[in-house]
Amino acid sequence: MNDLGLNYTSPELAEPAGARVPLGRILVNAQLIDQADLVLALEHQQSIKVPLGEILVSQGLITPVQVSQALATQHHLQLVDLAADPPNPTMAKHISALDCLRYGIVPWRSLGNIVLVATSAPDQFIQINQDLAASGMSFLPVIADERQIKQSISEVYGAELAQRAATRVPPIESCRTWRVDRPDRRAWALGVCSLLSTLIILQPAWTFTLIILWALCTSLLTVSLRSLAFFARLFLCDDPAPSALATKEKFQLPRVSVLVPLLHEKEIATALIARLTRLTYPKSLLQIVLVLEEGDDMTRETIARTTLPSWFDVIEVPQANRLRTKPRALNYALDFCNGSIIAVWDAEDAPEVDQIDRIVQHFAHAPRNVACVQGVLDYYNARTNWISRCFTIEYAAWWRVLLPGIARLGLIIPLGGTTLFFRRDVLEDLCGWDAHNVTEDADLGVRLARHGFKTDLLPTVTYEEANFRPWPWVKQRSRWLKGFLITWCVHMRKPAQLLREVGLARFLGIQTLFLATFNQFICAPLLWSFCLTLFGFSHPVEITLGTTVLGWLFYFFVFAEVLNISIAIKAASRAEHRHLLPWVVTLPLYFILGTFAAYKALYEFVVSPFYWDKTQHGVTTQSRKPATPG
Repeated sequence: MNDLGLNYTSPELAEPAGARVPLGRILVNAQLIDQADLVLALEHQQSIKVPLGEILVSQGLITPVQVSQALATQHHLQLVDLAADPPNPTMAKHISALDCLRYGIVPWRSLGNIVLVATSAPDQFIQINQDLAASGMSFLPVIADERQIKQSISEVYGAELAQRAATRVPPIESCRTWRVDRPDRRAWALGVCSLLSTLIILQPAWTFTLIILWALCTSLLTVSLRSLAFFARLFLCDDPAPSALATKEKFQLPRVSVLVPLLHEKEIATALIARLTRLTYPKSLLQIVLVLEEGDDMTRETIARTTLPSWFDVIEVPQANRLRTKPRALNYALDFCNGSIIAVWDAEDAPEVDQIDRIVQHFAHAPRNVACVQGVLDYYNARTNWISRCFTIEYAAWWRVLLPGIARLGLIIPLGGTTLFFRRDVLEDLCGWDAHNVTEDADLGVRLARHGFKTDLLPTVTYEEANFRPWPWVKQRSRWLKGFLITWCVHMRKPAQLLREVGLARFLGIQTLFLATFNQFICAPLLWSFCLTLFGFSHPVEITLGTTVLGWLFYFFVFAEVLNISIAIKAASRAEHRHLLPWVVTLPLYFILGTFAAYKALYEFVVSPFYWDKTQHGVTTQSRKPATPG
């Protein structure tokens, strides 16, 4: 007898729908909901096409356990508690991991040639049984809670799925084929350093000049791109008016799954849940997936102390090998998502409350080749100190000025790590994220373009915590710069093929955004040497190429700094950033930190390219800016 007061029967295939008592009537008869609740839920169901039980659970009227009990009663099936009576790992031989994920099932027990399969959707089991038909085996359903089924899949197939998460992307598009433990890798690095040192000793002036000219070439690319993007943003870009979006015709709202990777978080979980609860998107269509790493007791204990809403899931990624990166965790969790749109937010994010509504609306009316929508990042702790102010100015320039300009020019958009929304079918066709690339987001942006897909920008804001401490800033920036260099190396394996796939303009954009950006930070100390001439010292370029060339180089690099400051002034001129304007002129000093990050990145590129230097969140105590539309 179950908690509804009715007896179970032996497992069997579900009866035809017409022979069953409606689920809502069972719940009303059991006095779990009243008739008015049922009517409202059924009316809601007409507009969003979600199972009745999920609607009632999302509204807090019943629990997932009560839904499972009612389904067992409706279909005359056995209800099993997979937490108390989990599947034996040997059951994995009966159904593949991918089939379990596809149908939301897990093999529970075998009785001779009969396999009892736990499902939370018994009305679909006849079709599932036909699809899984195997010689000599029969499948019969039992009812289990959906969360318990996902947990059981992870426990039974975890090692296999973790390995798949680490190797989803084809080898030709991944950096995982690099043999980082080969001794000749470091030998090459030492050889290059030795050759450069020898040249400096034998021909210091010409060696210095050639490096300066190389820096000039990459700086020309960077200055050209920034100038064109600045022009495009000023004169060619128009932000879509929110009111225009609201006038579009009605459409069927999709399910949305949001992946939130967490690692060693002790301050974030409660605030994160509070922020996401304010989202206006229907909770019955929303799945927030908190992604934990196995062995991360700190985050697990933090979440265990928190009451999670019914539309939150927790997925723990098995530690199958030494690799522990955000993209690997995202790949693993992707298989457990319910949504046709997949989003990524970071642990400290505070999105605008209508962000998902606007993204879904944009996807509904965008061409099919728009596979990704990128939102805007802003920072709620800009006033903390000088670094946080400059960080906010830098990224206001990137998100508000340069990136829209780059998009308007039709170039490839290097994705940010958060406020990303994907069409799930496209993301799966591209095999998710490269688990070994420490800037998996930027890499995915290039892969999307190479496969013919487009990324749109939408001015919906997510507020984050600006990194405001020197050493954590250097660590974070070194990971980004290392990832840019890795991404460039991966996609330049076959330059001619890349050129054919993306065209000349985008090809040059890749050289600029990834290689030239890295090179600018590496060569910055040499460019600073031009300041020596202001104090009467001679410069090696003056010796080798003459005073005239030195003067032109000096004025070019001054122009580059003026351009950067002009872009920053434009970005900081918005009302919410205007208090930052006095700090714009200090940006050249701020970017000195980037040079330290670049040399750290170069060292790690040689010795540990896959090492993920995690950014700590939840450090500032400053109150967060309210996530309101606008």
